[in-house]
Amino acid sequence: MKIAAQLYTLREFLKTPEDMAATLKKVKEIGYNAVQVSGIGPIDNETVKKLADEAGLFICATHIPFSDMVNDLDAVIAKHKLWECPYVGIGGLPAEYRQDPEGYRTFAKTASEIARKLKDAGLQFIYHNHAFEFTKFEGRSDKSGMDILFEETDPESFGFELDLHWVQAGGADPLEWIHKVKGRMQVVHLKDYTVTPSGERRFAEIGEGSMNYARLLEACVQTGVEWGAVEQDLCYGRDPFESLAISARNLKALGASF
Repeated sequence: MKIAAQLYTLREFLKTPEDMAATLKKVKEIGYNAVQVSGIGPIDNETVKKLADEAGLFICATHIPFSDMVNDLDAVIAKHKLWECPYVGIGGLPAEYRQDPEGYRTFAKTASEIARKLKDAGLQFIYHNHAFEFTKFEGRSDKSGMDILFEETDPESFGFELDLHWVQAGGADPLEWIHKVKGRMQVVHLKDYTVTPSGERRFAEIGEGSMNYARLLEACVQTGVEWGAVEQDLCYGRDPFESLAISARNLKALGASF
């Protein structure tokens, strides 16, 4: 598994082409060789590719609105082909599908149809979770929205991009889920957290928080995950470039490849 930087972490520094050029240069200097594109400003596709190439960074995955896939899949395919990016991701379940099991099932059906078309184009759909997908439905203690997505999507084309922090925040076992989606996950989100003395849960740099990343990384390698994207939603006053550097240093100490 190779490590990439999720650009959402740096979203405040990606609003213009000039911002993006400077930001990608810093990401490369920190030691990352790949990025997941998300949270960027209105920058045209050709410029994004040019800037990534100039910085020596491979675009391994994206997060894009699900509505883009529904309304103009041809443009989505063209963009990813231009970027030579194999993994087409969405950052979470759209709000209109979240309220009940039928919403999850409707999404599963629609997303599977899109995923099959992406697969026909040589691309892979990946789904990024938050904590809410682990809400239990139908009066059962063993049936969550995430279970519905796992069971009722096309296993040949619908891939997962587990956010390991959000799996744990949702009350599930990230180690168990890594093995559960074996063969259906090529990209994983690496995110840590810590708990303050007052009990507040806060995002943290990888290796600086409460999650057992030695075991989690080992499981990702065992199950064939190709990319681990480092993401930190909030850095709480710390320079997010420094946060990415701390995560990179700690991941290298754990034997991760860049």
